[in-house]
Parts: sequence; structure tokens; C-alpha cells
Amino acid sequence: MGKSLVAKPGRGLKPNVHIQRSKVKINPAFVFLFPYALLFTVFIIIPVTLAIALSFTNFNAVQFPDLTYFINYINLLTQDPIFMQYVLPNTIVFAVVVGPVGYVLSFFLAWSLSQISKVPRAILALIIYSPSMTSGVTMSVIWRILFSGDRMGYLNNFLLGMGWISEPINFLQAPEFLMPIMIVVALWGSMGVGFLAMLAGVLNYDDSIYEAASIDGVRNRLQEVFYITIPMMKPQMLFGAVMAVVNTFQVGSIGVALSGTNPTPSYAGQLIVNHIEDYGFIRYEMGYASAVSVILLLIIYGTSKFARRLFRED
Repeated sequence: MGKSLVAKPGRGLKPNVHIQRSKVKINPAFVFLFPYALLFTVFIIIPVTLAIALSFTNFNAVQFPDLTYFINYINLLTQDPIFMQYVLPNTIVFAVVVGPVGYVLSFFLAWSLSQISKVPRAILALIIYSPSMTSGVTMSVIWRILFSGDRMGYLNNFLLGMGWISEPINFLQAPEFLMPIMIVVALWGSMGVGFLAMLAGVLNYDDSIYEAASIDGVRNRLQEVFYITIPMMKPQMLFGAVMAVVNTFQVGSIGVALSGTNPTPSYAGQLIVNHIEDYGFIRYEMGYASAVSVILLLIIYGTSKFARRLFRED
């Protein structure tokens, strides 16, 4: 019982040596970032990589893909008259009108709501934001009834009652009316997270800056908006611009939902997203649909870069 348990020299261990176990320290930041990184990899990086890879193949979703190199891109730009004559022009017109107009409208409504008291502002903000969450339901319940092609349609009934037309107009099947109706519906439902970001930016300004500006010579609200509000809201303005670009180019269900067909009548409302769905899920030409999706990705990326450059910090 009185013997020491410390090993003596000459028995394989040196005296007074402390053996420490190595401990691996994990940075807490990586623990919090891991779920996002995992989801981003699974739902963004891998699908985009696969789409780019499939765009160089002939793939019908059943047989193994055949490598065709740049044939899909060559056919898209030179052998696809529907894409060059209808889809690309329709998408550009739709994006040029809906994107900037919806963006300016989002800022105007956010700034207008900031001028009223809290309770009415919260109610109006919810009313303005709600169409972006219920666009699919409202398209079938409201817009298709409003533009119905028979006498029971609200617009036809009104025009017939006023004596402006003698026969009902099938607005949703007429090529000359479908695109304007799509633009109106898209603008009505464009007040999404970009609008909320702008509203938050407007409400978080410091009143002392406006008081100092009034001393320096700012005399009206218009000068306040251009010289103070917009420069202070550059992060929110950039976020709203990027969201407007992405949402505008990704919209494809409006024309199909209103007309009830894909492709839309005379391709009047056919957008790039509809072209992808047509070739990918109707014709099962997955390789060609992937090539179209890569073109759409490049367009969105280039437009987003332009928006970032426009609102970059000096």
C-alpha cells in the first residue's frame, strides 16, 4: 500500500512526463454556417452544375445522355425561330416594363407609407404585400374572371354595357391583349420582399439628418428623396433591384395560367421560363431545356451585376 505508483526510470517511461490528449477545436461559426452551406450546395450548386453539364448533351430523361458539345446552343441561337422571334423579345419587353416600373412603384409605395402613422401603415403594407403571396390563387379567381371571354366577364360586361363593343372579346386568347394583361398582373403582384426591404430602409432613417439638410438648403420632399433618402438606402435599394431582376426573369406562370395553354396563343405571352417548361417537361428534351436555362442564368447574372454596379458604394 505504501509503494509509489509513479514509474521509475529504466522501466520504459520517463519520470514527471505528463501525457496530454490532443483536442480538436471547432470554430462555432462553422457550426452555424454548415446548415446553410449544406442546403446551398444541395439546392443551388449541384442543380446548376448538373444543368450546365446536361446543356452539352442530348438527354430525354430516360436514356443515358449523349455528349453533343455546343449543338444545343447553336440550335438555340440559329435554328429555333420561336426563341429568337417570340420568346426572347417577349422576355425583354416584359422585363424592361415590369422590372423598372415595379421597382420604382415599390420605392414610391414604401416612401408613401413612411409618411403615415404606424397602424394604418401596417395595414396598408400587409394589403400591398399580400398579392405576392397569393398570386396563383388570385390569377384563377380574380384575373381570369375579370378578363373572361364571354359576356359574364367583368371587363366584357362593362364594355358591352357602355356600348363600346358589340361582341365579347376573348382577352386571354387574343395575342394583342395577352402581353399587356400579363404586365398588369405582374405589376400587381410585384410588391414582395423588395418592397418590404425598402419600407424597412425608409423607416430606419435618422430625423436629425433631415433637420440638418433643411438648414443646409433642402426645401422640399423631392429634394429630400433624391439627396438624402435614396443615398442612405443604397443597401435596400440594391436588394430590391436584384430581387426585381430575378423575379421578373423567373416569372413564367402568368401567361400560361391566364391563357390555360403552354405554349401561349400565337406565342404572344411565351417567356423563357415557358420555353424551358415546354422543352423540358412536355417534349422531354432535357439537354435543350438545360441550354435555355443556362442562357437565362447568364441573363439574370449580367443584369444583377449591372444593378450592383449602379448602387455600389462610392
